[in-house]
Amino acid sequence: MSKLKIDKLSMIYHTLDGETAAVNDLNLDVRDGEFISIVGPSGCGKSTLLSAIAGLLKPSSGKILLDGSEIIYPCNKTCNKIGYMLQKDHLFEWRSILNNITLGLEIQGKFNKDSIKKVENMLKKYGLYDFKDYYPHQLSGGMRQRVALIRTLATNPEILLLDEPFSAVDYQTRLAVSDEVYKIIKDEGKTSIMVTHDIAEAVAISDRVVVLSKRPGQIKNIYEIKLSIENRTPIKSREAPEFRHFFNTIWKELDIHVE
Repeated sequence: MSKLKIDKLSMIYHTLDGETAAVNDLNLDVRDGEFISIVGPSGCGKSTLLSAIAGLLKPSSGKILLDGSEIIYPCNKTCNKIGYMLQKDHLFEWRSILNNITLGLEIQGKFNKDSIKKVENMLKKYGLYDFKDYYPHQLSGGMRQRVALIRTLATNPEILLLDEPFSAVDYQTRLAVSDEVYKIIKDEGKTSIMVTHDIAEAVAISDRVVVLSKRPGQIKNIYEIKLSIENRTPIKSREAPEFRHFFNTIWKELDIHVE
């Protein structure tokens, strides 16, 4: 079942020097509950695509539909169904962890006893309840990313957009946090679209990997990631015999050369 449909989407930036096409005639169906990663060369329109889905940028042509309703710029009510997690956690240092997480609820007018109880239950479930009265500077980078994700989930979005969500932490932490974030997203049953430059990360965490061309971004290929492991996690995925094949195939697809 299609949760999100991108139909003939094009994005063109207008500058004093003329027009720059970021995305051209892009079509994609995202199934309910799946995790998709988007990879491609720098400047191919990956983050632009996420911003269009979030209703932050107006498509030059084409449309994006969530559950059959078109996402219109500037953000309409459909955008309330979308959660957006950025590269940095953007936690407010002067607010406690609990108050950071409930910020979106306050903005959307959903701050009440029931929503607070739900947030506290999520904090307990994902090992952060004992830190709810701490401040961001008192947490590790990995914990801050978990807080940022729970803040995004607190408003109960139907689809998650993740823009390089693990790039702000060191490599070892990145592996651990990707496992934790994957578990949370799967536990909550959320449809997710992630932009990343890391091919291994995309293969490890995704149900499908979408490869974009150089700018203007178009879909070159879509890979269904099937790995012969049980109880899949991003770290365990890297042990699958098929992992290297997917990595090498997508590497060649991106035409990356190291001199």
